[in-house]
Amino acid sequence: MKETLQQFEQVVSQCRDLFKKKLHDYGAAWRILRPSSVTDQIFIKANRIRSIGTKGVSLVGEGIKPEFIAIVNYGIIGLIQLELGYSESDDLDENKALELYDKHMKEVLDLLKIKNHDYDEAWRSMRVSSYTDLILMKIHRTKQIESLGGETLVSEGIDANYMDMINYAIFGLIKLEYGE
Repeated sequence: MKETLQQFEQVVSQCRDLFKKKLHDYGAAWRILRPSSVTDQIFIKANRIRSIGTKGVSLVGEGIKPEFIAIVNYGIIGLIQLELGYSESDDLDENKALELYDKHMKEVLDLLKIKNHDYDEAWRSMRVSSYTDLILMKIHRTKQIESLGGETLVSEGIDANYMDMINYAIFGLIKLEYGE
């Protein structure tokens, strides 16, 4: 588990670094996105990963690593939007946005620790393509929950699905970075 936590922190550092750079370039323009639009953005990224994996080539020239990073960052954005609601403007400064990023990433790490304990790091034996499929399944579940106005009978909410998507993307990044 110690190795997993170190690897988690290293790939999350890459994700956070890109998030911070984009905050510099664009501000928190993503604040105008409703959670359903964030879900669609994550879908685009996961679908592209699957498409590249199926076709074996990317015509855009970028691989799947940037798409997994985008899923992590859009997942955090989704959690922030669920907490704050969407805005009509870029209403967060860089420091507040990063504070919220760190808060939600800590929640994701706490979830990973709990699940990793119970599942004995089963994710390490999985294929990267399975993480993509699981993210796509979580997206479809999230869309269904969104169409129900967030009301579920027995299932976890949108936030839990975002957190799972983030963790699956982090697992993919760890596998791509460190191998099996």
